[in-house]
Amino acid sequence: MKMKMKKLLITDDKFNINLKLYFFLKYLIKAQLTGNQSFKILEICTLNPTNFRDKLQQYALEEIKDKSKKQGFILEIIDKVNEEVDSELFAFSLRLFMMKDLLLAEAKTKHMINISTLGTLDPLSLEYDNLTLYKPYSTRVQGALLVLESFNALEQNAVNFMSKDAEDFIKDLSALVNTLKTKNVESNQIFMLIFNESMNQSITSDSGLNYEDRITQVLSSIGISDKDITKKHDTIDSSTEYDFFFTLNSKTYGISAKKTLRERYKQFIKTAYMGKLDVMIEITLGTDLTKEKVEAIRAHDVFLFVANEIYDKHNYLQNALGVYPSRELTKETLVAMIVP
Repeated sequence: MKMKMKKLLITDDKFNINLKLYFFLKYLIKAQLTGNQSFKILEICTLNPTNFRDKLQQYALEEIKDKSKKQGFILEIIDKVNEEVDSELFAFSLRLFMMKDLLLAEAKTKHMINISTLGTLDPLSLEYDNLTLYKPYSTRVQGALLVLESFNALEQNAVNFMSKDAEDFIKDLSALVNTLKTKNVESNQIFMLIFNESMNQSITSDSGLNYEDRITQVLSSIGISDKDITKKHDTIDSSTEYDFFFTLNSKTYGISAKKTLRERYKQFIKTAYMGKLDVMIEITLGTDLTKEKVEAIRAHDVFLFVANEIYDKHNYLQNALGVYPSRELTKETLVAMIVP
């Protein structure tokens, strides 16, 4: 027996009003208004409910004339505003726009807490990696939950979820949320679209260090300057690339760095047969290491560093010569790898 899904129907009126709210929000963001400009435009809307379109156009032409792109986006909004129908919706979108950055800053607080935690951790540890791995997801989840809770509060006329100074602003916003809800405005959903876009941009511009960057950071901290480190292919086996190549005490070191080894460690082993480096090193988290892989790597005099947590968990790592926890990646350890 086939199950039939009930046909979903979105009326044109509901679609159009939510589309216009999204358009207003999108173009307000494109205009990149300053805080003062946002408040000024909100003041114009509040004091001139019947002719705010003309007043706003006058403001854009006179006060934003030196900012052609910004002025253009504001004039584009004005062109799409229907005085009678959209004045309330535009004022609402402006308030949501002003609230966006507050919620975005709040969404990133978990990351800020994590940053202070990262300062106490080994950059090559599993805990450090997990915190940086979850960073973009934690910001998105925190943001989505904040938006949900904020709109729940607005619908219930609860105004104490922001600072006391913002209470009047939130009261007006709360009233508009409920008024426009009766007109089929899904403010939570439309705001979330805009908020997600802003979070994605923020996450991209605020991305953390990748695994290789963190290794560079560790090498620098032990006295091997990043100016002395290069990335190069092996002179004999060109299929192998060293992520880090440097000279220490007249000895050459080549490091391959991968969070997980999978089958890539076999390439480094092949190079060990032919290479002329003094020291070859694999650095990995070690989450996919097995005793057999470790034995194969060490059988070819390739040294191995793994995350502290993985090393401390497995006796076969602790008992293997030439295998180290990441906390022991020091200049002394590197020098000791050279056989006199």
